[in-house]
Amino acid sequence: MITAMDNTDRADLDRTDHAIAAVEEQFTILFNRVSAGMRERSARVHPDLQPVGFKLLNTLVRTGPVHAGALAGELATDKSVVSRQVRILEELGFVERRTDPADRRASFLVATPAAVERVNEARAADQAQLYRSLRQWGADDVGRLASLLARLNETTPAR
Repeated sequence: MITAMDNTDRADLDRTDHAIAAVEEQFTILFNRVSAGMRERSARVHPDLQPVGFKLLNTLVRTGPVHAGALAGELATDKSVVSRQVRILEELGFVERRTDPADRRASFLVATPAAVERVNEARAADQAQLYRSLRQWGADDVGRLASLLARLNETTPAR
């Protein structure tokens, strides 16, 4: 037998599900904008650079020297994808390999100074736009957004 409490729980669940669907829709819009932005940033760095290559290069600029396997793990991608993209980035003059002093058989991947400069220039325009947009919200709303995103990141498994 369904009680009043059961109906209230169901109504709460329905409202929550509608709210989750709205969040999902907003994430879809955001991800589409991020994808378009990645294509634009890639082209700003080099016309032949694909978004996946920019993502890899951006990670190298952010993290500093790293082994290819660790980079694949950081990007949650296959090592073959990293290998292929590194070859392209090397040909473009954006990545160098440096011998790992702890294991001379291994090498670190390093973003070249030209890559660092171009990636930072490409990111600067987007960062400026983000700051302009979020400054209109006020510190409390921006802090709440950061807290909620952190909470979501803590509870969402990486794939």
